[in-house]
Amino acid sequence: MAEIGKYSTLEVIKEKDFGVYLDAGELGEILLPKRYCPENLAVGEHIRVFIYLDTDDYLIATTEKPSAIVGEFAMLKVSAVNDVGAFMDWGLPKDVLLPFSEQRQRPVEVGKRYLVRLYIDKNTNRIVASTKIDKFLDTTPPLYKEGEEVQLVIANRTDLGQKAIINHQHWGMIFRSDVLKTIYPGQKFKGYIKEVRPDGKINLSMQKPGYAKVVDTTGEILAMLEDQDGFITVNDKSSPETIFQLFGISKKAFKMAVGALLKQGKITIEPGGLRLKD
Repeated sequence: MAEIGKYSTLEVIKEKDFGVYLDAGELGEILLPKRYCPENLAVGEHIRVFIYLDTDDYLIATTEKPSAIVGEFAMLKVSAVNDVGAFMDWGLPKDVLLPFSEQRQRPVEVGKRYLVRLYIDKNTNRIVASTKIDKFLDTTPPLYKEGEEVQLVIANRTDLGQKAIINHQHWGMIFRSDVLKTIYPGQKFKGYIKEVRPDGKINLSMQKPGYAKVVDTTGEILAMLEDQDGFITVNDKSSPETIFQLFGISKKAFKMAVGALLKQGKITIEPGGLRLKD
């Protein structure tokens, strides 16, 4: 079902000089302007589009990708401020409104970035933003399992570490000891559930917990060695930053993986890197 503020795959039902009309079901026929139409797009074909309201408040489709869709969080930059609120650049021709009533801190400033959540205003049917993050997050006990892969959006830093939004639904914390590289608010990447505490709070990890990450990394090391003629310029003496950039794990986990491969007789360690045994 087609929804405002989300992606849908819709059928082309009419062709015009200025674009094509798409069948959006209950939303009716929606224009995809010609500048977004792939060459030779014809009636009866389907195309994936994003639906929103244009500057005249008409529903319109685009193949451009916004920074976030409705229900998601993203770090957006303020492009203008007027007596209605702030307007934020989210990658589409029409900026998204951050109303004064949805600003946790006022005033917001032009040129600065703020973490917002996108939602549909029930009165206007427009996509709007809010910096009042907490009211959109679920406070019911989470059902995550230890080691489960999740999507993270980094929020603010605290004395304990880095707060993050899990799957656009829950708060979590990456403690300082588990931060393996420089991260910044608004950054999105895969993380892992380290622990769901009895009080419902969630501890996160940037790498797969336990021995599973070692098994995965041994496979990645072997694949990289085979792809690079049996030698890679990284070993147990390499910097933690280099290791994380290549494999997404800590130096300790990398050394465990290298040790496992050594015991299996599959590699040797040389001064300049690792070599695959014949």
